Amino acid sequence: MDKLYSIGKVTDLKDLMEQSCSLYRNKAAFLIKGKNDDYDSISYGQFGEDIEAFGTALLKLGLNGCSIAVLGENRYEWCLSYLSVVNGVGTVVPLDKELPQEEIKNLLQRSEAAAIIFSSKHRDQVKMLKSGIPAVKYYIDMDSEINEDGILSFQQILQTGKQLVKAGDNSFASAEVDPDAGRILIFTSGTTDIAKGVMLSHGNICSNIMAVCSTVYVDSQDSSLSILPLHHTYECTLGFLAFIYSGAAISFNDSLRNLTKNLKNVKPTIMITVPLLLENIYKKVQSKLKKRRAGKLKFYLAVYLTNFLAQLFGIDLRRKVFKEIHEGFGGEMRLIIVGAASVDPKVSKFFRKIGIHVLQGYGLTECSPLVTGNRDNSFMDKSCGRPIPGVEIKILNPDKKGVGEILVKGKNVMLGYFKNEKATQKSLNNGWFYTGDLGYTDRKGFLYITGRLKNVIVTKNGKKIFPEEVESYINSNPLVQDSFVWGKYEESSGDTVVCAQILPNIEAIVQKFNEISISKDELTKILKDIVITANRKMPLYKHIKEFSVRESEFIRTTTHKIKRYVEEAQGNLTQ
Repeated sequence: MDKLYSIGKVTDLKDLMEQSCSLYRNKAAFLIKGKNDDYDSISYGQFGEDIEAFGTALLKLGLNGCSIAVLGENRYEWCLSYLSVVNGVGTVVPLDKELPQEEIKNLLQRSEAAAIIFSSKHRDQVKMLKSGIPAVKYYIDMDSEINEDGILSFQQILQTGKQLVKAGDNSFASAEVDPDAGRILIFTSGTTDIAKGVMLSHGNICSNIMAVCSTVYVDSQDSSLSILPLHHTYECTLGFLAFIYSGAAISFNDSLRNLTKNLKNVKPTIMITVPLLLENIYKKVQSKLKKRRAGKLKFYLAVYLTNFLAQLFGIDLRRKVFKEIHEGFGGEMRLIIVGAASVDPKVSKFFRKIGIHVLQGYGLTECSPLVTGNRDNSFMDKSCGRPIPGVEIKILNPDKKGVGEILVKGKNVMLGYFKNEKATQKSLNNGWFYTGDLGYTDRKGFLYITGRLKNVIVTKNGKKIFPEEVESYINSNPLVQDSFVWGKYEESSGDTVVCAQILPNIEAIVQKFNEISISKDELTKILKDIVITANRKMPLYKHIKEFSVRESEFIRTTTHKIKRYVEEAQGNLTQ
C-alpha cells in the first residue's frame, strides 16, 4: 500500500477558508501582476476579510439563496467572487469567458441567475444582454470604479461590505453551509454533446481536494501560475482551491504570449496544464537538440550521469546541468500536473529525467473533477493513475481485452444534472456514475483510457476502433500539429472506413525541408507518408483509408480538446 501524506480535514469550502486564514494569515495567497511586471501580494488574512465583506454586501443586495454567475479571465476578483457566493450567499455559476453572447444569455436563463459578476472585457456583451434577461437583477463589473448604466461597481460593493462588517453585520460570517447541497453549477463544455449543468456540493469538492493532497505533496512553500481557465473544474479545484487549502501562493497568467515572461517573473514550483502546452515545449527542445548533433549526444550523456547521481547518492544536479530548460519554466519548477487528455509517455519521461516530475490524471466535471491520478511515489507514464482515496472505479462489460465503460463511485460524484432528470437517470445508477469513457485497468489498478464510448468506430465484423488511438499515432510525428479521426460508411464495400483530417505543423515542415513555403500538393505528399507510417503500426482494420489536409485550427473547448460534435455538425470533416 502506498504511503499517503497527512492532511487536515475540511467539511466545506467555508471551513477550508477559515482554517487556511488561521494557519497562513500573513502569508501571500495571491501574487498580482501590476505595471512594469511588478507583483503585489494579497495575504490569506486579506483574502478572508475580502470574502466576508463581499459576501456580506451581496446578502445586503437581497441575493441570499440566489444563483450568481461569474464571467471573466483568471484573476483575484474571480476567486473572491466564487468563494463569497458559495460560502454564505447562494449558488455560484462559473461561465466560460469564450462563450458567444447568445450562449451567455442562454446559460444565464437556464441557471436562473439573479446576478452576474463580470470583468470589463465583457461589459459591452453584458450591456446588450441587460434588457433581454429580466430575472437578472444585478450586473457587477469587476473593474468599474463607479455605478453607471445600471451596472454596479465591484469595488464599491466591496467597500460597502467592509463598512457593514465594521458596523457589526455578521450575516455572512454566521451563515451556515450545507456541505451536501448543490452550491456549484457548472455547464460542461463537452466534446460530444451540448452543455449540461453539473450540480456539485461543497462535500464533492472538498473530498476531491483532500484526496489529491494526500497523494501529491503540496505545501505553503509552493507557488503556481494559473494558466487554464478557472471556470473549468480541473483548474478551479486543483489550480485554485487545493492550493488555498495547502497555503500555497497563486499568480495568474494574463496571456499565452506572456507565458515565458510570467514564468520567469513568478518562478512557480507547480504548474497545472494540458498535454498540448507541455508537448509543444518538448518539441521545441527536441528541435534545438537536432540542430546540434554533437550537443545531443552530450545532452543525453548528462541525463544519464545526473540521474545516476540522483538515484544512487541523492545528489541532484539536474536543475544546474539543465539550467536552460529549467529557466524556461522559471527555474524553480518541480511538479507539472497534466489532465484533460493523455500526455505522450516519452514527454513525461523526458521532463522527469531533467528534474521536473510530470504526473497525469483523469477526471470529469461530474466528479469534481479527479477520479484517478498518478502519485508522487507510484506512477505509470502510460496510465492516468489509480483511483484517488475514497473513489472506486469499475469497468462495465469488458471485452476480451478488458476494455469497457468506466464507472465511478465516491463522495466526489455530482448530485445530478440541473433540471435534467432524464440525463441524470441515464448517468447515475446506485451511486455509480457512467462516464461514457472507455478504458481498462491493469493488475496493479492503474487505469488506461482508450477513448469515448460515443466516438468508437465499429466495423461490420464488430471490430472496435478508438479514434483517439489512431490520432495518437498520427500526432506523434513532429510535422503534425493535430488530427481528427472518424468513421465513414462506404457503400461500395458495405463497411465503415477510417478517415482522418490532419492539421500540419507548417513551421516544422518549412524548417525540415528548407522551403520558404509549401504547396498543398507537397503537404498532401508529406502527410501521406505520415499516414503510411501510422498504418504500419496498426492492424489492417484500423488503417486510415482516406485523409485530407486541414487548413485551419479545429474548434476546441477551453481545455484544448476538439469539439467533435461541433466539427461534425458544421460539416467540417470533408474529404
